[in-house]
Amino acid sequence: MSQTSGIQADIPSTDSFIPPTKLQSDAADVLKTVYTGGVGLVPLDVAYALVGHTEAAVRKIFATKNRSYEKPNGMLSNAQMSDAIHILPDDKRRIIHSLIEKHNLPFSVVAPFDATHPFFDSVDAFVMQNSSKVGTLDMLLNAGQFHNELARQAWDNGRPIFGSSANISLTGSNYRLQDIEEPIRQIADISIDHGTSKYVNELGRSSSIIDFRDFSVIRVGVVFDKLEEIFREEFGITLKVAQ
Repeated sequence: MSQTSGIQADIPSTDSFIPPTKLQSDAADVLKTVYTGGVGLVPLDVAYALVGHTEAAVRKIFATKNRSYEKPNGMLSNAQMSDAIHILPDDKRRIIHSLIEKHNLPFSVVAPFDATHPFFDSVDAFVMQNSSKVGTLDMLLNAGQFHNELARQAWDNGRPIFGSSANISLTGSNYRLQDIEEPIRQIADISIDHGTSKYVNELGRSSSIIDFRDFSVIRVGVVFDKLEEIFREEFGITLKVAQ
């Protein structure tokens, strides 16, 4: 039986004010569920997402979404995690911090990482295999207040959570809990409703994913035009978008 918490009629959007104690409590409830093998359905500014920690949960997410194992999960993360785990030169780290701290934009970074970091000690080999690719890890960064609280608590707990958007694969992201397909909702052991995702859009886009090895764009997502402008004007970098 799914558990739903956090539903409040006076919270219209994921970026509306939510008391810190509630954010902390909702995030703790999600982490307690996923650390014991469950699946969480969570509200992010870029879209609703399914998250898990164990092999059973990750298998369930992939199977229900009909998602190809060629497309690894992302990890809910923050700049502190990226600094500690991604293997990047300082100039590329400065870009990440600027996008978060100066521009307050959501994005995903793909980069080489330290797979031996203690943060991954609790992670099954199957989960790591399907949450990384050719020595790189996709970290979702700055995707809203609830995402950031989940990432903060996960880091403090020393146990990561992985996931992808809450939709049948290739059908486009969902931005409200009530719009999510029933099979997706049914596998969630806990669902958090914080209203409509901040970056709701008609194209069904979620986060922009950028490979920081060569600044190629794996996925054009929300606020991509702003990201592209900042890379070009602030750092002199032209993002490589496949034609």
